[in-house]
Amino acid sequence: MVTQEYLTLAEASELIGKSKETLRRWDRDGKLTAVREPMSNYRVYKKEQVLSLFDDFFASKEIPEVSNAVVADREYRVLELFAGAGGLAVGLEKAGLKCIALNEIDKWACATLRQNRPHWNVLEGDIKNFDFSEYRDQVDVVTGGFPCQAFSYAGKKLGLNDARGTLFYEFARVVKEVNPILCIGENVRGLLSHENGRTLQGMISILDEIGYRVVPIQVLKAINYKVPQKRERLILVGIRKDISTIYEYPQPSSKIYNLSDALKKGELFDDDVPPSEGAKYPKRKREILELVPQKGYWRDLPIDLQKEFMGQSFYLGGGKTGMARRIGWDEPCLTLTCSPAQKQTERCHPEETRPFTVREYARIQTFPDDWQFSGSVAQQYKQIGNAVPVNLGREVGYSIVKFLNDHYGELKMK
Repeated sequence: MVTQEYLTLAEASELIGKSKETLRRWDRDGKLTAVREPMSNYRVYKKEQVLSLFDDFFASKEIPEVSNAVVADREYRVLELFAGAGGLAVGLEKAGLKCIALNEIDKWACATLRQNRPHWNVLEGDIKNFDFSEYRDQVDVVTGGFPCQAFSYAGKKLGLNDARGTLFYEFARVVKEVNPILCIGENVRGLLSHENGRTLQGMISILDEIGYRVVPIQVLKAINYKVPQKRERLILVGIRKDISTIYEYPQPSSKIYNLSDALKKGELFDDDVPPSEGAKYPKRKREILELVPQKGYWRDLPIDLQKEFMGQSFYLGGGKTGMARRIGWDEPCLTLTCSPAQKQTERCHPEETRPFTVREYARIQTFPDDWQFSGSVAQQYKQIGNAVPVNLGREVGYSIVKFLNDHYGELKMK
């Protein structure tokens, strides 16, 4: 059994966001030396050494500082699908894009959109029930965070009809109806490996069929785009085939923001986080989490409490570094979930033994403080947890504006 002073290969990999193979190579090169656990002979790492490297990693200045900011040469119009509570839409708005319509099925998310932007045209309901033909050739971009769903395969090359019944089919249908210059989908990193990569290849095949070439896929790490959270989003960019303009992803920043930047006055926000409602831990969970230090997790508990808290998971192995996790002020937050107090994904406040409040959640997702969320506290957490971080949306928005500036500039030259 690995003691709390040591981390398994999986735990160290998850903690610093590097692959297991990278850690093995660092071991060979002497950058991060592993030892062998006597009973299993597995590679383990001294926790103190890993955390020291973790701090060095986030202080790294290897990435040159850049600004993606660019001013739109004209009004660029966006149709957003699966809009949620507006994380991407607000980010695009901050970049200078205009959302002319947003579709969302969740009534509380729609109420949030209307409450904050009464002038937005919010189309509430199932996307299957809407015809978007009125927007044909009227928008520059269609965006959408469609869910990851498996397709049926009718032949060797997946076509649009094979995706019927999935929400990606609806995304592609709308793109076909609207005929934008650019379409951008966003999803979880897991889409890369879903159905052994066939789902993503199917999506690319479908976009090709309806007249869009897909730019090489990238997974953007939110921490590289002024978001104090270790969150990743896969970005799928399709460009209409009659357009030769090259799309470039936003450049990453060298500045990594941490939880203190999120919740306290500083570069990201002009004031400390405002008070708000929040979830609470059950009495026994709170008693146990009281014993977890900043940046600690379940392995920092006494062995008897490890077994009590983890139950059968204690004997299954693996890192599970998100369980009973207390975030440190000087690190980015782990990816927020839709429920801050559920077991296995605890995100405990650094000093107080409680989950983050609604407004703290919103800060970590870089929503502005005046963006209000509708519904119960549970509904608000869900909306925030599902959102694209606003600052990540803004940086992607700048890349869209640059692309459209270049495209329309090229048209003028012809």
